[in-house]
Amino acid sequence: MNLLYALMASVVVACSVYMILSRNLVRLLLGLSMLATGVNIIIFMTSRPGSPTPPLIPEGAKMLGQAADPLPQALILTAIVIGFALTLVLAALALRAWRAERTLNIGQMHGAEELGDPRRPGKREGVRS
Repeated sequence: MNLLYALMASVVVACSVYMILSRNLVRLLLGLSMLATGVNIIIFMTSRPGSPTPPLIPEGAKMLGQAADPLPQALILTAIVIGFALTLVLAALALRAWRAERTLNIGQMHGAEELGDPRRPGKREGVRS
């Protein structure tokens, strides 16, 4: 079962890297979401998910036995919330880029280039007074 999870995580991460390298903002957004999912699967694998005993230390014992580690599970819950917030922020940026440029292709977006070179002093091109 661990081999299946490892294979699944590697496929998800590989697909996400392929999507991130695209020039389309929507594919970039979905690729970053998939990358977060792949990393969550990898973190989940570190918590020994096949253990049937709960992560509770019995009375009188000093250590936790063969139980699932709760720390990676808590990290995954936190990563899910952060990933969702990142997805929403990037979706808002993609929507703003679409409204401003009427394209989602990163190669065709030239709004910042119209302002001119920031290292040159003087009036910048494209700035309305």
